[in-house]
Amino acid sequence: MIRVFLVDDHEVVRRGVAALLESEDDIEVIGEAGTAESAVARIPALKPDVAVLDVRLPDGSGVDVCREMRSRVPGLACLMLTSFADDDALFDAVMAGASGYVLKQIHGSDLVGAVRTVASGQSLLDPQTTAAMLQRLREQVARKDPLAALSDQERHILDLIGEGLTNRQIGERMFLAEKTVKNYVSNLLAKLSLQRRTQAAALAARLQHDRRERPSTSGR
Repeated sequence: MIRVFLVDDHEVVRRGVAALLESEDDIEVIGEAGTAESAVARIPALKPDVAVLDVRLPDGSGVDVCREMRSRVPGLACLMLTSFADDDALFDAVMAGASGYVLKQIHGSDLVGAVRTVASGQSLLDPQTTAAMLQRLREQVARKDPLAALSDQERHILDLIGEGLTNRQIGERMFLAEKTVKNYVSNLLAKLSLQRRTQAAALAARLQHDRRERPSTSGR
């Protein structure tokens, strides 16, 4: 038996979804809530297998409920149910640990199938959505750390480029063949989407400046 908890601020929606799910032999609706506060208070005690969560709630977000409940209720699968196709909400839901994300326009039989899918430990995210999520994650990491794609060796070489060293000088400093250094430089330029060595030197200088400035900024 799949134990389900419903969270939606519209009573009519909750009743409709509950009636739909209760008509199935293998699904039981064990509780409901109309607010984030009520959901957070009740879900840990009832320990459902699946929480069907409206994204937008009067006192918060179903995404926040999902994030908190996933940390407090082991094995809980969260299925986000919303009226809006919102890429930001989808991304936030995935990052919060949601197993699926469906629109309220979904057919009843598909919603039942979605509950069964996430209850079995599977994800409802299609390959296209997953690819978009991964790309967005990569972009976020790149914004936080522009050198995220570089190896430690490549980062070191970039720093030395910033100091104005030639490939031969870098090789002598790092005990590498000049040809090896040249290959490293070509790779790091490609990873950073740079065309010329001078661009890498400018980037290294800017990052070194930022590192020097950061402590004084935080101390103000």
